[in-house]
Amino acid sequence: MIWNDSEADLRLAAEQLRQGKLVAIPTETVYGLGANALDEKAVASIFRAKGRPTDNPLIVHIADVNDLKTYAEPNEWAYLLAERFWPGPLTMILPKKDVIPNIVSAGLDSVALRFPAHPVAQALIRYSGCPIAAPSANISGKPSGTTAEHVLHDFKDSISGVVDGGRCACGLESTVVSLLGDHPVLLRPGFITPEQIREVIPSLTVARAVEEELPKDETVLSPGLAHKHYAPNAETVGLIGDAKSVSEYIRQHSDGESCAVMCFDGEEGYFAGDTVLSYGRRGNSAEQGERLFSTLRQLDEMNISRIYINAEYGEGVGLAVYNRLLRSCGFRMIRV
Repeated sequence: MIWNDSEADLRLAAEQLRQGKLVAIPTETVYGLGANALDEKAVASIFRAKGRPTDNPLIVHIADVNDLKTYAEPNEWAYLLAERFWPGPLTMILPKKDVIPNIVSAGLDSVALRFPAHPVAQALIRYSGCPIAAPSANISGKPSGTTAEHVLHDFKDSISGVVDGGRCACGLESTVVSLLGDHPVLLRPGFITPEQIREVIPSLTVARAVEEELPKDETVLSPGLAHKHYAPNAETVGLIGDAKSVSEYIRQHSDGESCAVMCFDGEEGYFAGDTVLSYGRRGNSAEQGERLFSTLRQLDEMNISRIYINAEYGEGVGLAVYNRLLRSCGFRMIRV
C-alpha cells in the first residue's frame, strides 16, 4: 500500500500505527520503518522485518519539543541544541523515562530522540498520537532507502504500507549526539555538522567510532556503529585519490571480474570499459550524501561482483559521507 501526503491518507496511515502495524514514513534524512514507540510488540516487529540485531537501539521521533521531558530527562545542552537545530536532522541521546520500553533502547537507560523537519513525518506523529520508533527503512546492513520505491523493494510483504513523501532531501541518516556524560559526544555524523554543534556547545568531541571500527565487546549507544552498515551485496572497496590514480589501481587489481565504479561527476571518462555511476561532484559532500544510497542500490541490481568507490575525506557533511562509505566498504579504504 502506498499512501500519499493528503490528510485523508495520512490519517489512514496513522490509524495503522495506532493499531501496532508497521508503516514506512518519509523524513528529510531517509525513510524510516515506523511503529508506535510505546508498543513493545509493534517495536519488536521492526527488528523482525529488518533482521536487525536487538542490541542496536532505535531512534524515537517526536513532533513537539515539550516531548523531550515526556520521554527523557533533558539537560541544558538538550534545550540549546533543540532551539538551534529542531526540527531537523539531529538526534539526541538522553536518560530515558520508564515510559520508553527497554526494547526501544536495547536495554540501555538512555533513549535517542529526534524531531524531524519533514512535514509528513510531523503530521503522522500528531495524527497517530504516539511517538514513532523508526530506524532506516532498509534490510539491516544494506543501503538505506531514500524513496518510497526503495522501501517497497525491501518490505512490500512485511509492512502495512509506505507514505510517499518524495525523495529525501538529505539522503543520509541524522547526526547523533550523546548528552549522557560530562561533555557531548558526536556518535554519528550527518547533515548537522560537528562545526555547527560547536557553535552552540564548544566542548563537543567526536567519538573514535566515527572513523574506526567499534570493538565487538563495546556497548552500542547509537544506530550505525557496531554492525556492518550501508553495504551493497558486492565486495566493496573505497579508494581515496584522484581519478587517474584510482583508475590505474582498478586496472591493476580487477582480475578480470565484473567490476563497477562509483566516481565523481565529470570523471566517468577515466573508467572506460567499466560499469560506471557517479554520485555527485568532487568536493560537494551535500550532493554526494543525497545520492549515495540510491547509487549503491542501483549497483546492487546489476549483479556486480566488486564495486570500487572513489572516496574523499572531508569535514562538515563530508565527514558523514566518509563515515557511510567506510562502513559500506567494511572499513576497506585505500589511499592510492
